Amino acid sequence: MPTINRDGVAIYYEVHGNGPPLLLTHGYSATSAMWQGQIETFSRDHTLVLWDMRGHGQSDYPDDPKAYSEALTVSDMADILDAVGTDRAIIGGLSLGGYMSLAFYRANPARVRALLIIDTGPGFKKDDAREAWNKRAYDTADRFEREGLDVLKSASRERSSASHRNAKGLALAARGMLTQRDAKVMEVLPDIKVPSLVVVGADDTPFLAASDYMAAKIPGAQKAVIPAAGHAVNIDQPQAFVDAVVPFLKNVSR
Repeated sequence: MPTINRDGVAIYYEVHGNGPPLLLTHGYSATSAMWQGQIETFSRDHTLVLWDMRGHGQSDYPDDPKAYSEALTVSDMADILDAVGTDRAIIGGLSLGGYMSLAFYRANPARVRALLIIDTGPGFKKDDAREAWNKRAYDTADRFEREGLDVLKSASRERSSASHRNAKGLALAARGMLTQRDAKVMEVLPDIKVPSLVVVGADDTPFLAASDYMAAKIPGAQKAVIPAAGHAVNIDQPQAFVDAVVPFLKNVSR
């Protein structure tokens, strides 16, 4: 299986199909396997690139807390695009993967052909809201350290079936990658100049307002609300998810 070496940290990725590149990033404590149900459809007309974030799945789990950050995650994504030989791609992801896709656009706008933002929030304007989010992230990290991977048994569908080597990497990722330090990603939304699709499950209550906000702030953005779907929208309603996303991808690729 292909990996890239990032200062001694191996980052796992896989490539399916041919056509315009599409890079999808999983959510926190999920893995690239969460996209299994979309590989056949998306790889028909695209070079579909999936990967595992550091501390997740088949990538490395470095012991150094400084090896986990938003900036390093965005750099991992750029290096994966280099490894597959593409300058520009459609960039998308779910939850933390969607947030990192927005962060990638902020850092590398010329490398983004379009954005696919799924069950995601863009961060927080107010310090108290950000602090509350960060407290939940730290609590999640502490729980992984106490209980190990058993934490995932009661998690949403893309996480409960995920396979990880250990819980320590997930704890470090929660502290270094899930936490947020500023509103810079949120502030870039009005400046996004590529086609964007915001997708959210109708039952994913914590992310409905955030999805409305992103669709309103990103110029020309489209929004799709998938009925009878929660946070793992592509797993809860795979056909409805594909029906919403494929026309968008086709329009971008034209």
